[in-house]
Amino acid sequence: MTTVWLVDRQFDSKGLVRLTYATEDGERIHTKELAEQRLVTGGGITAGREVEESALGETPADEVERFASEASKMAAEHDLDDTV
Repeated sequence: MTTVWLVDRQFDSKGLVRLTYATEDGERIHTKELAEQRLVTGGGITAGREVEESALGETPADEVERFASEASKMAAEHDLDDTV
């Protein structure tokens, strides 16, 4: 399992939220989409998560530095299961 940290969330007009988690080096990402309603009823979003290596993708080159910075900040300020 690999630890990833929340680095980005995007809301769309259809009521979906796309969460992007990244490794601390910013090189690998894991994305998850869920209904916006689930944010309210599902207990929130955690600062980090453990995912299988096979569930990770490559970070777009123009986002690596930003994602590394955000992931490192989240790791320093939160426990994995903190709600953010």
